[in-house]
Amino acid sequence: MLALIAAHFAAAALAPALVSWLRRRALLLLAVVPAAGFVWAAAMTGEVRHGDAVEQRIRWVETLGLELSFRLTTLTWVMTLLVTGVGALVLAYCAAYFRRDDAGLPRFAGLLTAFAGAMLGLVIADDLLVLYVFWELTTVLSYLLIGHNPERKANRRAAMQALMVTTFGGLAMLVGVIVIGQAAGTYRISEVLANPPGGDAVTVAVVLVLIGAVSKSALIPFHFWLPGAMAAPTPVSAYLHAAAMVKAGVYLVALFAPAFAGLLPWRPLLLTLGVLTMLLGGLRALRQTDLKLLLAYGTVSQLGFLVVLVGAGTRAAAMGGVAMLVAHALFKAALFLVVGLVDRATGTRDLRELSGLGRRLPVLMVTSVLAAASMAAIPPLAGFVAKETAYAAAVDIAETGDGTGVGTMAGWALVAGLAVGSALTAAYSIRFVWGAFAVKPGVPPIAASECRFPTAGFSAAPVVLAAAGLALGFLGPAETELLEPYAALFPEGAHEPELSLWHGVNTALLLSIASVLAGIVLFRWRNRVDRWQGRLVAGGDAEVAYRAIMRGVDRLAVEVTGATQRGSLPSYLAVIFLVVVAVPGGVLVAGQPWTDASGGVGVRAWDNVGQAVVGAIMIASAVLAARSRRRLKAVLLAGGTGYGMAMLFILHGAPDLALTQVLVETVTLVIFVLVLRRLPTYFSDRPLTKSRWWRMGLGIAVGLVMAGLALAAAGARTAEPVSDGFAEPAVSYGGGHNIVNVTLVDIRAWDTMGEISVLVVAATGVASLIFLITSRNGRWRPDDAIASAPTSPDRLPHRNLWLRAGRTVAPEGRSIMFEVVTRLAFHVVIVFSIYLLFVGHNEPGGGFAGGLVAGLALMVRYLAGGRHELNEAAPVDAGLVLGIGLFIATGSGLVPLAFGGDVLQSAVVDFELPLVGHVHFVTSLFFDVGVYLVVVGLMLDVLRSLGGGVDKQAGDDAEPGETIESAEEASTAARREASGGNQ
Repeated sequence: MLALIAAHFAAAALAPALVSWLRRRALLLLAVVPAAGFVWAAAMTGEVRHGDAVEQRIRWVETLGLELSFRLTTLTWVMTLLVTGVGALVLAYCAAYFRRDDAGLPRFAGLLTAFAGAMLGLVIADDLLVLYVFWELTTVLSYLLIGHNPERKANRRAAMQALMVTTFGGLAMLVGVIVIGQAAGTYRISEVLANPPGGDAVTVAVVLVLIGAVSKSALIPFHFWLPGAMAAPTPVSAYLHAAAMVKAGVYLVALFAPAFAGLLPWRPLLLTLGVLTMLLGGLRALRQTDLKLLLAYGTVSQLGFLVVLVGAGTRAAAMGGVAMLVAHALFKAALFLVVGLVDRATGTRDLRELSGLGRRLPVLMVTSVLAAASMAAIPPLAGFVAKETAYAAAVDIAETGDGTGVGTMAGWALVAGLAVGSALTAAYSIRFVWGAFAVKPGVPPIAASECRFPTAGFSAAPVVLAAAGLALGFLGPAETELLEPYAALFPEGAHEPELSLWHGVNTALLLSIASVLAGIVLFRWRNRVDRWQGRLVAGGDAEVAYRAIMRGVDRLAVEVTGATQRGSLPSYLAVIFLVVVAVPGGVLVAGQPWTDASGGVGVRAWDNVGQAVVGAIMIASAVLAARSRRRLKAVLLAGGTGYGMAMLFILHGAPDLALTQVLVETVTLVIFVLVLRRLPTYFSDRPLTKSRWWRMGLGIAVGLVMAGLALAAAGARTAEPVSDGFAEPAVSYGGGHNIVNVTLVDIRAWDTMGEISVLVVAATGVASLIFLITSRNGRWRPDDAIASAPTSPDRLPHRNLWLRAGRTVAPEGRSIMFEVVTRLAFHVVIVFSIYLLFVGHNEPGGGFAGGLVAGLALMVRYLAGGRHELNEAAPVDAGLVLGIGLFIATGSGLVPLAFGGDVLQSAVVDFELPLVGHVHFVTSLFFDVGVYLVVVGLMLDVLRSLGGGVDKQAGDDAEPGETIESAEEASTAARREASGGNQ
């Protein structure tokens, strides 16, 4: 089962390439995937017909109890046949429906195939969380399919409307799913249904799940999104909105009904909403002149009918509900595909413009008559067989209650509602056939020259579906046998249900005859019915209410944003700090974690005098930084606190942490200095107003709270530190004696993988932000990025130059001593960074520290010679370095799978080399090399954006070929601008 789902998504990924290669014929190839699923489900008929289940479970995250569980039962088998069978026919139909020059076809093919896979996963999932994942996947994919043509406003609006409504229901459903899973102690659906939990919380959770089902299946008050979704291509409507997506809500109700139909809100909610939706959809369908909208409102009506049947909670209703589920998928998908054929043949779907088409397309007319007759419950079609059983179930509820607790009056009201809804169904079924194919007075018949006759392949899908509806009408006993295991999940009722063309003369048959006759009358008096509907008040239209709500939400969002997002960074920080002081600070004061059992202060100030001295220096640096007026001085003093922290690490015996802290602090300090070049030299010289005193007090309060949190965290430990057990695995598992580095690249390698991925994203974001802002200022274009410098022609004449600052940097910006030191130290620092990389497994160092050291070497080259010197030092694209590093790290983690190991598993190799001697090699070194390159790429990206990018913007250094004088003028102008024109 998992392989079938994976095949759908794999085909979806390949679909754009296949369509680009094979054009529309690729859709026939893609149709093979759901067709294979149909064949597999058909092969499982023998297993399912006796009530057995086909299961597959794959452990996912074992420690969390997460698993991929799939289960094929009678209900899921029926849905699988519909999803895969109709999906295969629709994909094949698309091969003829779309034009050859449709630019969006590759994307559409992939999305529709992926939707088929998501829908298959939804119906066979045996885990509530897995079901929810596929549920939301269908929501997102339907949004993309409805918005297939984003240039049309109708498509965009319909897609967003469907997304908002179904996502709202999905979020409510998620809460319900979690509550049910927690109450049951398991998320496995089969176990939840076998032993359903109880209680008020579960009752509320079930209602939330029903909200998700009702919104997905477009019942009142969410019915308006489905007709709007008709802006999608017709194959989408035939599949998503007739046979698949909208059936998901009905399927969910049918799935949960055996266990939860007895809960109090279940039947009143579903029966009421179902009947009202059936009536409203039928009435609205009678007014439509667009054939597709007529079917859309008819679908809304039929979905209400289906929810009534599967939600009634009786054996007969369940049998009729599943039978009608199958019949509806067959006739409604066929009719939607017929609309697509009519539209392609005539160029219109407006029934007021269609006349005499039945003479031109007789096969299509016969197909429509069969499908519409099944929809109107005319014998011997499948729709009639299913509706007979549905009527019998409703009459049982009215006469005896049938174990539902529904009173006699409410029962007969239910029967009357279904009968009236069925009459409306018959009326709009006749209206569809008449509107599409009949000869209408006053409307000129469509001439043969105006009609493009569809090919046999184009017409095959609706013909197959309509013929299946006809054949199924004669297979009632066999269908009863196949569906009986699902119906048997409900208590025995007033009679044992059976699907058959003939049950004798009974109330159900009389209701069927009356419904059809009433439908004929309604169609005959369609003009009067239309005028009567026109006089109804339209102020309660749900779509109008939806748009009013969305406008109100937009207005509220604007007002809230305007009130809270004022663009003031101090205000934002003040709000954050106030929350920190109020919430965690209040808890700290109440708990007093700094006191010991005797009520005294259980804190040791320091272990030795060195710690006290370093602490005093850090405090002094922080105070002086807060009081400094010069920005550079404040940054340097703030850096003193970081270097002091590194010294504390050393005093505590943590050289690895100290090394990393020193390197990070140095890099941060230099980056601050690079940014400060574009800021005024001094902070504001305003006096200490009340607001500044208030901010000072807030800062002190935050500092106290953070100190208290540190004390509380240190004193709250109740278990042994997990790191206590790292010493032995560091040697036996990681093959190294530096526990810190072994932890990073072996024991907790997944964490490191996530961190370097974040570094890549951060580097890309920083560079993009700098280049975008400078591009908007008109001083920098994205293609001017220094990353392209290695291929620029200006480098060629100067390859023999090293530290060519004399040609590119103004004299007042040069330091001869710094240049000499750079010449002497650069290569030594690079070698030292590689040394740190290689010894990290046993000594302080590693890929992260080595990368920072290499980045500092590049930073020195930049500071000594400017951005052109940086390009000489690293003539490579920073993004390429980042990508190679991430690729090496990821590849080193996946390679062990080829040898039967786990992801990111390391191997220890010991061997002898001539002249070198014994070599102890751990394969995690390759992972560390990836980390090294990622850090170097990050440093290079930051230098080229915050360094070279700002230089380019300010014109502080000369372009190749510029004279020193022009560089001096540019530099002087930039400095005047930075200092406010005072120089």
